[in-house]
Amino acid sequence: MGLPVVVFLFVVVLVMGTYAGVTYLPGLLANREMDRRLRDVSSLSGGGSELLDPEDPANSVVRHAKAGPIPIIDRLVVQTGSGVKFQRLIERSGIETTPSAMLMASVLACAVGFLIALIFTSQAFAPPLAAVAGLMAPFLWLKHKASSRIKRFEEQFPEALDLLSRAIRAGHAFQTAMGMVADELAAPVGPEFKKTFDQQNFGLPLKDALNELADRIDLLDVRFFVTAVLIQRDTGGNLSEILDNLAHVVRERFKILRQVRVHTAHGRFTGYVLLGLPGALVLALMFINPEHMGLLFSERMGHIMVAGAIVMQTIGFFWIRQVIKIEV
Repeated sequence: MGLPVVVFLFVVVLVMGTYAGVTYLPGLLANREMDRRLRDVSSLSGGGSELLDPEDPANSVVRHAKAGPIPIIDRLVVQTGSGVKFQRLIERSGIETTPSAMLMASVLACAVGFLIALIFTSQAFAPPLAAVAGLMAPFLWLKHKASSRIKRFEEQFPEALDLLSRAIRAGHAFQTAMGMVADELAAPVGPEFKKTFDQQNFGLPLKDALNELADRIDLLDVRFFVTAVLIQRDTGGNLSEILDNLAHVVRERFKILRQVRVHTAHGRFTGYVLLGLPGALVLALMFINPEHMGLLFSERMGHIMVAGAIVMQTIGFFWIRQVIKIEV
């Protein structure tokens, strides 16, 4: 019986090895050949500089996708419209993660929230609410990180425009000026311009690379910048002057936005006070008269009143936010 088993295993290994070789070997050879040709070009233009290691993903022109804990979910996500939007949200947040990792974190937070509420509370509605909150928490955190990163980019963007303008005025090409912005400025402006610079440097047309930048950074100012650059390349004109004017417009808009925030500060703080006052009052009354407040959590009518208060407080908070929200 030993010989048939050995022959069977040998045939299986041979078939699987042949399949893997036919499937993956051409791509590996093509990538190795591309890296070899780039090293030859680098050695000719670098004046005997140290060659790059082709095995290092950071030194390869082939983009390596970050592998998640469940690769099949990552592959399925990119095949749907919602999955592409979710992947774009991860890119905008600047977090080194994958869709499958975020889904696992969401499920884990859901289970932890459910167990904690089940152990420490006796209310029937608490575990489901805690589970829903845990399920949404990673996605809300990711959206918050993306929003914060976009705001930092918006604040640094006029400085990037000024640097581009000065570099062009000094005689550099636009592509070289983008490389200077990528090297000189901090995150998130520097890395985003670095991606755009590398894309067009490795063969992607400048129009497509700039449109990719506008898709990654969903800001009206960035779309103005991309449109102005593309129109200037088609029709001509003084690009440094255009960038100076755009930087001036962005700074003036920020000035008006800060003035609006000053004038709407009263409304914003009113919303925060109205949102926090009921909770603070409940805590105070629980210490002052616990028997009186105990009815609110032990009777069915009290449960309905608490749920209604939470819903109305949430609606009122977002209503106030919409009233004081002024687009600039």
